[in-house]
Amino acid sequence: MSMSALMSTLRAAGRKHLSAGTLCTKTITGSYLFRIQQYKRLQNMVANGTFIKSGTFSVGGHDWRIHCYPNGEAGNEGYISLYLKHASHDKTGDATADFHMSILDHAGRPLCTDGKIQSSNIADGETQGDAKNFPCDDYLTVGWEDFVKVHDLDEEEYLKDGCLSILCDVTVLDTRTTHYRAGSVVPPSDLHRQLTEVLWESKEGVDVEIEVGGETFPAHRWMLAARSPVFKAELLQSSAALSSRIRVDNMDAGVFKALLHFIYTDALPEEMVERQETLATTMAKPLLVAADRYKLERLKLICEDILCERINVQSVGATLAFADQHSCRLLKEACMEFLADPANLEAAVSTRTWF
Repeated sequence: MSMSALMSTLRAAGRKHLSAGTLCTKTITGSYLFRIQQYKRLQNMVANGTFIKSGTFSVGGHDWRIHCYPNGEAGNEGYISLYLKHASHDKTGDATADFHMSILDHAGRPLCTDGKIQSSNIADGETQGDAKNFPCDDYLTVGWEDFVKVHDLDEEEYLKDGCLSILCDVTVLDTRTTHYRAGSVVPPSDLHRQLTEVLWESKEGVDVEIEVGGETFPAHRWMLAARSPVFKAELLQSSAALSSRIRVDNMDAGVFKALLHFIYTDALPEEMVERQETLATTMAKPLLVAADRYKLERLKLICEDILCERINVQSVGATLAFADQHSCRLLKEACMEFLADPANLEAAVSTRTWF
């Protein structure tokens, strides 16, 4: 029985002044990758008891940092010590969280998790622990003083190109109480669904037609202008403002349809999400070009993220040139990081697609 139905039953039984509350518990999980470059050199420079810290990352409304002691915490020389620190207690109060830390090999596989060397028959994430309380304490960190022995670090496996990669998975327990009072229960807003149905699906009230690649797309002038400064200038501030039909050149009709879908819904078409491999190879680049052309920054970043996941030795040269041409900072950085691996660089240069 739902809360509203239960409250109605109790009110009908004579409890006129009735209020209630539901305690909801959920977990929020996030991960952070901490890469330490020139690790061996750094290890030789810092003393036992000295830590280096990661950047701050947020999970479950709380801020966290990783503390790494390359030569062990004081009194644990010969080990690498790893700790998690709750970095936002003054703003957010106590946190209850479970976490795991892993040192990764160059392929991203965990070689040591929660202070235990992994073997090939141990599944990632198998190590489990109890949730730990992180109270308001400036000095409290939780972790392992003897995470792994320094001499157990196999440079071939752990320190690819001199980098040590530490992955931290944090799961925060979040409890909230929802209060109910007498009266009707207000349903959640479905404005987004209604607007999608009326404007995108039914095309009610369209006042402009756009010709692209031999196809015609009906649209709302005000919607295009509100979402794209380029459309705004073209449809409201130029001679085209008097026309009910405009033409878009140098663009495929399928690409424009996806662009128009994003303008109305702020999301990619469902068929593209379901077939993301196809999107990555055939649509991501032209859709990014279209997003860049019409100043749709969120769509551009979505396409950029898809392309970042598909970088390989055959595509990195063309992708780097493409990123430079369209000012894609994140995509360019991803290409440069890929090429920072000497093996990747040598393989990429040897392909004809590099030139």
